[in-house]
Amino acid sequence: MNSIITFLIQFNQSLLVKIQELLSVIDQLAPAKPAYDIKSPKYKAFSVDKPPIVRQFEKLDHKALMREHLRLFGKPVKPIKRRSGTPVNPALKCPYCGAPHEYLYDNTGGRGQLLCKVCSNRFASGGAPVPALILQCPYCGNTLTKQRERKSFIVHRCASYRCSFYKHSISSLSQADRIEYQQHPERFKLHYIYREFVTDFFAMDLSSMPGKNVNFKFRKFSPHILGLCLTYVVNLGLSTRMASRALFDIHGVKISHAMVARYVHSASAIVATYVNDYDYNPTNYLAADETYVKVKGVNHYVWFVMDAIKKSILGHAVSSERTLEPCMVAMRRAFCHFKEFPGYALKFVSDGYPIYNLAQQQFAMKNMSFHLTQVLGLTNEDPVTTEYRWLKQNIERLNRTFKFSYRVTNGYGSFDGADSHVAVFVAYYNFLRPHSYTYWKPLNTIPELESLPNMPAKWQKLIELSQLHLISRQSNIA
Repeated sequence: MNSIITFLIQFNQSLLVKIQELLSVIDQLAPAKPAYDIKSPKYKAFSVDKPPIVRQFEKLDHKALMREHLRLFGKPVKPIKRRSGTPVNPALKCPYCGAPHEYLYDNTGGRGQLLCKVCSNRFASGGAPVPALILQCPYCGNTLTKQRERKSFIVHRCASYRCSFYKHSISSLSQADRIEYQQHPERFKLHYIYREFVTDFFAMDLSSMPGKNVNFKFRKFSPHILGLCLTYVVNLGLSTRMASRALFDIHGVKISHAMVARYVHSASAIVATYVNDYDYNPTNYLAADETYVKVKGVNHYVWFVMDAIKKSILGHAVSSERTLEPCMVAMRRAFCHFKEFPGYALKFVSDGYPIYNLAQQQFAMKNMSFHLTQVLGLTNEDPVTTEYRWLKQNIERLNRTFKFSYRVTNGYGSFDGADSHVAVFVAYYNFLRPHSYTYWKPLNTIPELESLPNMPAKWQKLIELSQLHLISRQSNIA
């Protein structure tokens, strides 16, 4: 009997592998949906176009090209006979093949562009070096030009007016949009655009520990007071001032709200690594979303990636800007829990924010391609939204649960405070909070916590397990 069950399990696993391979083949063969398939062209500035064609530059030898020309056509490549009064600088050479100035045309009548007669490449007369990688438009093959530089990325643009992307964009404009485009062309995105990020998102540290921590030697208070502080602040959603008042009124413990905040901050630094390294054994259904919080009255953002089936929070990040970097941190933390990345078998659901499309491109460059489904709006107006709405509702319910513990704080006083509170909230949500989904038990059961009588004791034990995990991790690194 056991041998039959073992055989069936192995057979099912082999079928899952074959299904994943077939999904990958289908995705490659299926025609890609154009990135410009949007109803209103005004919203195309928020869309993400497909990646460009990357061609690696290999410098040519003009002498070899001239010998090949002589072999094919039976006559050599003759130097240029100049008839205009704009001679080419004798010090210039073709950056593509090294041809001397005798073979270089002044292609624009002194306006800065040269044409090599040997290799037929165009380049600027300033003699700028050719980049090692050349980006080409995936629709027309034209080389992309650098349009502008931002803080963390470079914007490349296809300037060709014969590009199919541009022609499609022009033809999809209504008569009213055409009139507006003539008056305000900056409001429309009609050319293909690619954002090249200069940050290495896969070199960022996911487990750095914040500073300003206090040790847990407890000269004045005891570990039980630490557990009470975390219970009041995290479990019951009280602010640090209200927790300080509750400890004095209920337990007769006189402790300042600043000390309560330090306890929460230090506990978050210890527990965060244990939470991020825990083996959640996630499913292939993930949901992501971001919500805003106030830090000294300024909007900051909290990013969550959760297992939509098992409800556990797999990745999180806090940021001052709604950019790609914190999104990548949260997604990398979530994907690290897969023993083997599921590829196209992964169903990743988010809202319509284009940052997730950019993140999908970044992971695809590291051979971590997956399906991204974006659920738009609040009503089901298409089959995709109808099918995946429940995944989006799960992450929205998580946001409401988080906001319950955040609202009483009236905003955070510092970025470190926001980061610390989110870290201990994730630990509480994954390991201590009872859920109806698991019949009012924690989502992830830890045997050492089940026998403890109350929540302060469970917080102490969770911190102890996290400390042991940190020691073990540090010894392995050493």
